Amino acid sequence: MNTSLQDELDRITQNTRALVQPERLAFSERTVAELFATGIEDRILKPGSEAPSFSLPDARTGKPVQSTDLIPLGPVVLKFFRGRWCPYCVTELETWRDLSAELRRRGALLVAVSPQAPRQNAFMLDQHGLPFPLLTDADCKVAEQFGIAYTVTPEQRSYYQSILVNIPFNNAGLNYQTATEESWRLPLPATFVINRQNIITFAEAHADFRVRPEPVDVLAALDSAG
Repeated sequence: MNTSLQDELDRITQNTRALVQPERLAFSERTVAELFATGIEDRILKPGSEAPSFSLPDARTGKPVQSTDLIPLGPVVLKFFRGRWCPYCVTELETWRDLSAELRRRGALLVAVSPQAPRQNAFMLDQHGLPFPLLTDADCKVAEQFGIAYTVTPEQRSYYQSILVNIPFNNAGLNYQTATEESWRLPLPATFVINRQNIITFAEAHADFRVRPEPVDVLAALDSAG
């Protein structure tokens, strides 16, 4: 591949820095550092671990998708993302949309998971022409099993509200007044490759939402996953 996903994401960051007030940029940098300081990256399931099983609703069909049905067809690329409100997530998923032929050539399946409600996932499928399933992980229960779930802090909630990102509505159809703690749960953007023996062979997630694994590295992991 000729283009780097991280280069595309860095362009989003550069554009944001040119448009957003310095105090907002400083707050965003601080929240990334605070999340990293929680040690969440140390809790991510590592390669060699058995992948947790799950059953999550598919946005297109409304039916539950069972990991036990996917794994024998694998290898599976399991991609956790924050939501359609995150431009980094959108760019990453569009990149993988354009790599569908590479995934098929390897006999691999890509499944994307977020805490956002099925309706939001359905909007995203249609708006961006995504060919792979989008599953809803309500309250980040599956993300928790993979070691990547966290709850947005009260200070961060005020920040999101100030920039008109309504995470509780996106996740659970709730407004700020009726939001629950669970509706403020998010996953670290993360990528796992799971082989047909249900073993994780690749795992990458970052507290810094602006950093994502390069597709070439994931494809290389697929080549060795079998």
